[in-house]
Amino acid sequence: MEYVTAVPHPRNPAAGPARSGRRSLAAALLCGALGAAVALLATRQEWSEGTATVAGGAFPLTAKGSDVTGVPAALAIVGLAALVAVFAVRRAGRFAVAALLTLSGAGTVAAALAGASDSSALDDKAAEAAGDTSATVDALTHTAWPYVAAVGGALLLLAGLLALRYGRLWPAMSGRYERDGTPRPRRKQQTVDPDRPEDLWKALDRGEDPTGA
Repeated sequence: MEYVTAVPHPRNPAAGPARSGRRSLAAALLCGALGAAVALLATRQEWSEGTATVAGGAFPLTAKGSDVTGVPAALAIVGLAALVAVFAVRRAGRFAVAALLTLSGAGTVAAALAGASDSSALDDKAAEAAGDTSATVDALTHTAWPYVAAVGGALLLLAGLLALRYGRLWPAMSGRYERDGTPRPRRKQQTVDPDRPEDLWKALDRGEDPTGA
């Protein structure tokens, strides 16, 4: 009785890195775009509220994220721009842009968490409402939106870390326009017969000098 030995199917050694590159690319795009959108949305929401004592009694005050700090929104925009720029550069440039994306995410998280307990925006509004520069806000409370902005920053941070780790495997925007990196040969200038007017006109249309000077 004869036994047939099964021959294992050869694996493509480049399949693993290519698959990792595609997955990390999709994850980075999703995390970066979603993180920037979440951070920008959160900064437009109400972060804190309180009351100010005025002549007529207690005056309610509220402060949006943009009133508390403009850093998360600014860094979210920078991070989104860096995410797009990752595909426009290569090698050292890609690493630098990926690092900028990472720092944008980390800065968004830090600024959002710092703004979660900040009362300066409401204090300014209380002083304006009371007409007294020393007036401060009373019964201060904070919402969950600063932490939502921090989550958006964390997603940007994750996108930056993925770009740092797997960015070298990602394609560039101009990649499909390039072949093997070698310069394309210049098209040979066609011979123009000076006795044929149609050849002269065709040469002028091509931007060539029909006189050969």
